[in-house]
Amino acid sequence: MVTRMMAAGAALALALWLLLLPVEVRGAGPPPIQDGEFTFLLPAGRKQCFYQSAPANASLETEYQVIGGAGLDVDFTLESPQGVLLVSESRKADGVHTVEPTEAGDYRLCFDNSFSTISEKLIFFELIFDSLQDDEEVEGWAEAVEPEEMLDVKMEDIKESIETMRTRLERSIQMLTLLRAFEARDRNLQEGNLERVNFWSAVNMAVLLLVAVLQVCTLKRFFQDKRPVPT
Repeated sequence: MVTRMMAAGAALALALWLLLLPVEVRGAGPPPIQDGEFTFLLPAGRKQCFYQSAPANASLETEYQVIGGAGLDVDFTLESPQGVLLVSESRKADGVHTVEPTEAGDYRLCFDNSFSTISEKLIFFELIFDSLQDDEEVEGWAEAVEPEEMLDVKMEDIKESIETMRTRLERSIQMLTLLRAFEARDRNLQEGNLERVNFWSAVNMAVLLLVAVLQVCTLKRFFQDKRPVPT
């Protein structure tokens, strides 16, 4: 009985020791940086900045559009993680800029509406990354398959087809996003024009009615003054 208890205790101690051993996690590391898009409202006379982390030796593409507000323009600047001014634009409605290769760190994107004292701006911008890590991931899965000579189709052809398809799908998503931004800008512009047309139409109608009433009153008074006085 004592021997069984000692054996059970030893087994329990061994199990606890195995559970407490440090476990190595393979492939652990910082999560990949994802492409992103954002739409925000920039008040009049204000400046707003955004920070985006970027890996080293990658490609960063920045696209922005002013889709709402009077003038449809804004000031835009892009700075590197070292504080170097890469892009500076004034009173632009849209823009596309590419940084290649990137530096590891936080890039600063600023939108400035200080020149406008009345009108706020609705701004859409998108960040697109093209990192070399994606190519390494595509090449990594090929190690788990059979050798090339045992396949009917070469692995290089398969990898090339997959890479081409991935590039085209990403470009399609980017184009659809830009088309949505163009559509939103055109819709806001048409709605603004419709409001102005309705307002001035109402003003013109009110003026016409006022002129008509004044003319009628003036004619009445004129004919009343010409009427003979009874004796």
